[in-house]
Amino acid sequence: MSKAKNLVAPPPVVIDDTNLSRAWARLLLQILGGAGTEIAPLVLSLSGFDQNGAPAEDPAVRQALDRLLKRKSRLVVDDVAFTIFPQRLWEMSRGDRARLFALYRATFPRWQAMNRKANGRGLYFERMVMYGRGPCDGNQLEWILSQFNSRTGVRRSMLQATTFDPARDHVASAQLGFPCLQQVSFEPTAAGLVVNAFYATQQIFDKAYGNYLGLAQLGAFMAHEMGMSLARLNVVVGIAKLERITKSDADFAPLVAASQALVAPPPAQVARPPIAAATVGARH
Repeated sequence: MSKAKNLVAPPPVVIDDTNLSRAWARLLLQILGGAGTEIAPLVLSLSGFDQNGAPAEDPAVRQALDRLLKRKSRLVVDDVAFTIFPQRLWEMSRGDRARLFALYRATFPRWQAMNRKANGRGLYFERMVMYGRGPCDGNQLEWILSQFNSRTGVRRSMLQATTFDPARDHVASAQLGFPCLQQVSFEPTAAGLVVNAFYATQQIFDKAYGNYLGLAQLGAFMAHEMGMSLARLNVVVGIAKLERITKSDADFAPLVAASQALVAPPPAQVARPPIAAATVGARH
């Protein structure tokens, strides 16, 4: 038997928050303040959605991140979120999901052509609604919703959509930018809909915030169509990594400052001395 010391895998880093910006800021600050450039694994759980399913955000962090993403020639948060859920098309569809799916099918070739290098293998929402095979012509979301709304007691393991396809994605390329998101499941609970997503890997700087926003928007859409509120989003990441930017990059400063300001605990309240009661019969 080997006398080598047994190595123990690190425990998961768990971030539970009610504000998307603060959750992501906590992730960023943890990776910047620690050793290395990876967290493995990461469990990020988000709640605190409004009545329409929108997550709470901090404009200072969001704007600082978008400015830095533009400076580094990366997609801004909304554009990353769009790869998971086309919020703009949903708003145009005015609550009609059949119209949403039709609009997406009609416009997908244009979205793909706009960035053939990044989108040549597809987009996440495209895989969810245009998988290429399966019921509902490969529209996994329509299948989930039609089954859920057709009867009570639907098998819960049915309520999941996959984006990874071994037939297309088990390739020997050294680098493969898509798909990192593997699957999404939807769990109706007494508190509302819980969405669970699994990533094999995730880019902390240029993708994670947009990923969380897109998943929240997808969850809000599914919750709306299932007749309930969005209660929680859970994201499990095998390896969360900081790439395409270094920790020492001077351009990080405004984003780090905004993140620290958001994450910092509120200042302690200084107790004021009690005001003495007025003396009876005091002269003025």
